[in-house]
Amino acid sequence: MDTNVTPSVNPLAAPVLEVLPRDLEPYRKGNIGVDYVHRFESGKPGPHVLINALTHGNEFCGMVAATQLLDAGVRPLIGTLTVSFANVEAYRSFDPAKPFESRQLVHNLNRIWSDAWLDGPEDSPELRRARELRPVVAAADHLLDIHSTSQDVEPFWVYPGFVRNGTTALAIGRPRVHLVMPDGMSSGTPLIQFGAFGMAQGLGTALVVECGQHFLRATSDVAISVTQDFLAHFGLVAPAHAPVPPPAPKRFELQHIHVVKTPEFRFVRPCVGFEVFARDELIATDGELEIRAPCDDCTILMPARTAIVGREGVYLARPLH
Repeated sequence: MDTNVTPSVNPLAAPVLEVLPRDLEPYRKGNIGVDYVHRFESGKPGPHVLINALTHGNEFCGMVAATQLLDAGVRPLIGTLTVSFANVEAYRSFDPAKPFESRQLVHNLNRIWSDAWLDGPEDSPELRRARELRPVVAAADHLLDIHSTSQDVEPFWVYPGFVRNGTTALAIGRPRVHLVMPDGMSSGTPLIQFGAFGMAQGLGTALVVECGQHFLRATSDVAISVTQDFLAHFGLVAPAHAPVPPPAPKRFELQHIHVVKTPEFRFVRPCVGFEVFARDELIATDGELEIRAPCDDCTILMPARTAIVGREGVYLARPLH
């Protein structure tokens, strides 16, 4: 889809549930003492790559990609492969009648990867799980965190604006769309900014791939192919296909994340993502606050389906030429 075209869909329409949860109990017992974490060493020099699924409990494409690796018995040609399922408790709470409510139980597991949260006094299922996974993530040289979106939009990368991240995403080629965060994520610390991954002097690549709408089969297909390409890029598996020229990238730079302040948060028109606004054009209101485009050709990403105070309402980005 052309990312400059506003899709003519109802953003609040009930989603089609093409992919549903499967029982993850067979994957509970890992081999490093942490539930739902599986590590495989080749015995040959090479990087340690972590493939992480289910940071959010209703983002099933990562579960499909991770179980595909485990079911197929994939083993690294070099280095070490770790496969993890993160927020399994939220995943288990999925209700087809309320498919968006199992994203998290208490905290957003993708915003609490700072020392302040991990070493702090608060408790929740997500904090307990992040503390369990902390040494798993710290051990990895490279990280792919697999996500999906509430609306059916073109897949895209998300990453801190370090050269090493952009180089890897461009080399893999697909998705062609990139959301670059020059100053990280202002609304919290995501997994891809944990520890050295969030440092300019770090060496490891850490990418989020947003594969498409949560419950579509095509989204899981994207997750499987990107996972394969990510592992092949670092030499852990053989390429799944002959090299092909990558599509021309379309890159955006994050300018601002608006966190919802009131239940009255509303967009001025239905939005699903990638809508473009002129500088100073009104995008949304949040009570008496007006959210206006801070730049020319302001492109919005991940607009909230419903207003939930304290959660992210919309990402504002500018195109990088």
